[in-house]
Amino acid sequence: MGRNLQSGERLRPIDLARRHGLSTQAVRNYEQAGVLPTADRTPHGYRTYTPLHARALDAFVALVPGHGHATATAIMRAVNRGEADEALRFVDESHARLLDDRRTLRAVENALDALAPGTEPHPSPGSGGTFIGPLARELGIRPATLRKWERAGLVNPRRDPLTDYRVYDEADERDARLTRQLRRGGHPLERIAPLIAQVRSAGGLEPLEAALHDWHARLSARGRAMLTGAAALDAYLRARG
Repeated sequence: MGRNLQSGERLRPIDLARRHGLSTQAVRNYEQAGVLPTADRTPHGYRTYTPLHARALDAFVALVPGHGHATATAIMRAVNRGEADEALRFVDESHARLLDDRRTLRAVENALDALAPGTEPHPSPGSGGTFIGPLARELGIRPATLRKWERAGLVNPRRDPLTDYRVYDEADERDARLTRQLRRGGHPLERIAPLIAQVRSAGGLEPLEAALHDWHARLSARGRAMLTGAAALDAYLRARG
């Protein structure tokens, strides 16, 4: 768009920083990262910003809560390169991830609804089961992740007596699926462990219900934040013409 975007009122780095409670170094870092358009310099080398830069910073700060820092940065870089369609693609992908998380939450709820009052017993050592590789592929994770969950007590596979390979029975697979889904919801392993133990003991689902309620709230907050970010991004795109 040229240097005309840098014309008009001149702002100091501190003026932009105070607007959002940032440091002047943070403002300079955002410019270097491409989040803000390149600033003009005074004859003495000092940066000078404009209301357009303020709009850019407004948009970035508004985008972060809904899209995350990395995606918000990618969006702003694309806009500042004049690639609005690329920026909107990042927005679309972020919305798709939110939709996928909502579907995952629904899957967790459906899984919990299907739980019987008592957990099914583990099969006898001679019965069938799933090895770590196929189960990891089914869940879209690495075998090392399943081993980490095992160390955390989230899954308890038995060992094949001939090969010493881990064998996951039906209850283990259920626990692994619940763990994966709860991890996607942002719950740390130390919070998931008592939930899995609660399911195993069939002592009630209140802890899981509380976790799912929190997950619902966070997804709703993320959706609202995306709306706020979209409004600020649209204002910046309009300001750029």
